[in-house]
Amino acid sequence: MTELVVRRLLIDLEQPFVRYWNGGDPFRTAFLNALSMSFPVGEQFFIDSVRSGLKALPPAQRERFEREVQGFVGQEATHRRIHGLYNGHLERQGYRNTWAGRAKKRIERMKGLEVRHHLAVTAAYEHFTAILAEFLLAHPEVIGDDEPRLKTMWMWHAAEESEHKSTAFDLYQALGGNHKWRMRWFHLITLYFIVDVLRQTARNLWRDSQLFKWRTWKSAADFLFGPVGMVRLTRAPWRAYKSEGFHPAQQESDLSRRWLQAHAQQYTVVGQGR
Repeated sequence: MTELVVRRLLIDLEQPFVRYWNGGDPFRTAFLNALSMSFPVGEQFFIDSVRSGLKALPPAQRERFEREVQGFVGQEATHRRIHGLYNGHLERQGYRNTWAGRAKKRIERMKGLEVRHHLAVTAAYEHFTAILAEFLLAHPEVIGDDEPRLKTMWMWHAAEESEHKSTAFDLYQALGGNHKWRMRWFHLITLYFIVDVLRQTARNLWRDSQLFKWRTWKSAADFLFGPVGMVRLTRAPWRAYKSEGFHPAQQESDLSRRWLQAHAQQYTVVGQGR
């Protein structure tokens, strides 16, 4: 099983930050802000799904997952709190979060579905966050150094997403989840994710009258499709999920471990699951 450590991040998010905190770049700032806007609602859904999945296991299997789920919940709850503080600053800057509202409506529509469906959705989203996390850990330069506390926050979050990427997937498999439904939800979540992140990013840019500026579109093209573009570099790991024999551990790297070791002074350990 995966050893999951719960960490308290030692940064001050009470103080506001500048509007274009990510190297003065409106697109890269708006894109990451959009992702953050989805996290509190999404991560609560992931927590609830994994907890329900654990309860649905037979007692003999439940013990195998108990400590890992505890660590998963601790990490995601910490992410939820930190991004809630971060999003509070975005709200005060005048941004409107429409992604969270759409996510809440979709979650409401899922009520009554068997727990494996919730876990399949969670595993799909966790795959997206894991491959984005690997991208950030491999290319930390896409986050500017003007706001060190925010860069630390994003890299810490990425490191922990990489750590717990297998939890929901393993619970889905343990409960007899099949490849067919895993794929159905994955394709739907792919559509939701792409539309939601682009829609919220565009709304953020529209708010600042940056949406139709040349430099915004140039930055978007470079960030998404350039030589080290996010879409270009995450396409293969995204596709790998579609294999019937896929497991998240197949995409392991040591980037998460290396970042956490190199930045141990930025957090304290408050709990551990195994």
